[in-house]
Amino acid sequence: MIEDSKQQVPLANTANSPDRQRRPRRKVLTDAMVATLPRRAQPYFHPDPELPKHGIRVRPTGPGAYTVITRDPFGKQRWTKVGSTAEIAIAEARDIARTVIRRVEQGLAPFEAPKLKGDSVAVVTAEWLKRHVEKAKLRSAAEYHRIVGKYILPTWGERAFEEIRRSDAARLLDHIEDHHGPAQADAVASVLRMIGTWQRDRSDDYASPFVGIRRRVAKQDRKRSRVLTDDELRRIWHAADEAGAFGALAKLLLLTAQRLEKVRTLRWSDISPDGVWTIPTEKREKGNAGALKLPKLALDIIAAQPRLAGNPNVFAGNGGDARAVEQRHKVALDKASGVTDWRLHDLRRTARSLMSRAGVLNDHAELVLGHARPGVEGVYDLHRYDQEKAEALRRLAALIERIVHGPAGGNVVQLHEAAASP
Repeated sequence: MIEDSKQQVPLANTANSPDRQRRPRRKVLTDAMVATLPRRAQPYFHPDPELPKHGIRVRPTGPGAYTVITRDPFGKQRWTKVGSTAEIAIAEARDIARTVIRRVEQGLAPFEAPKLKGDSVAVVTAEWLKRHVEKAKLRSAAEYHRIVGKYILPTWGERAFEEIRRSDAARLLDHIEDHHGPAQADAVASVLRMIGTWQRDRSDDYASPFVGIRRRVAKQDRKRSRVLTDDELRRIWHAADEAGAFGALAKLLLLTAQRLEKVRTLRWSDISPDGVWTIPTEKREKGNAGALKLPKLALDIIAAQPRLAGNPNVFAGNGGDARAVEQRHKVALDKASGVTDWRLHDLRRTARSLMSRAGVLNDHAELVLGHARPGVEGVYDLHRYDQEKAEALRRLAALIERIVHGPAGGNVVQLHEAAASP
């Protein structure tokens, strides 16, 4: 028999072999281990080996905090406290942490919002706008909608209205003052006071926290006195030549001395063939100029505007928030003209001052502005003063033309014509 020449190699005892590669023991973190984590002079984060993105924030003193560190869909890192190590076990913390991680990475709040005690701010403000503002057909309805939508709802919309505190209002108004100015903060505070009073009248035990909020702008400082100089008028007028419809709007504000809303909503049908602008009177309006025979310069500006099919307005607009669009054009006009620190409403005050300078009688100038005549005169004198108002606007336009087409930096020749007889 032929023996196998291959040497038989005995199998090693693998159980006791020193060469055997041991599997590393699985790392764990138990409640007992959490309790004995070392303290340091500064807080630090100890990761949980069983759940990535979860761990314990260990403080120099006191209990630690189970914490999730993850990123939202925009890549922003979010630290979320899950609970105290003194109050919940680590297994429970992991269950909560898994939900937190999933919600944050989906772009949601870390925890579901608790059920509100009462209606939310969004619900209350919607009811106020519907039942108070719109039902009463307030002329300032558009402004109230803007303030609620831009400044109140983005911050408080989902919160319970009756849980808003005075400190919450202070923080919101501080932010508005810092980013939008003290006058805007006062406007928002005024709306909050109205909503709070309205809600108080509908609730058995609600006390408005908005009562007595101090004004950011003192009452005596709210009255503006800005009147544009001749040089500023000249520069704005020439810059308006290149500013399209917004430039035309600014010129008409100066030439007619009317309020912005009236000029902004001017319709083609409001102008008669002989150039008379009949200004519509809104409900609850204190008064306006009524019918105005416009000067040729104003009529030429109106005629130059494009007519859009199906749009009755002279200034058709760009859609969306008209005020926001106008603000962007206003910034561009400021840059082009080099004139700053003025508002569109200042053109009305400037026009009134120019009428006095052009020799227009005070009463006639006030009628152009639509100011009501006081006392017995306003009750018994029912004369319309159409010719006098037309003459006032003619004199105003003539003076403006002298200013804007006169030599830069030079003095404007004053008008010496006799004022129109009453």
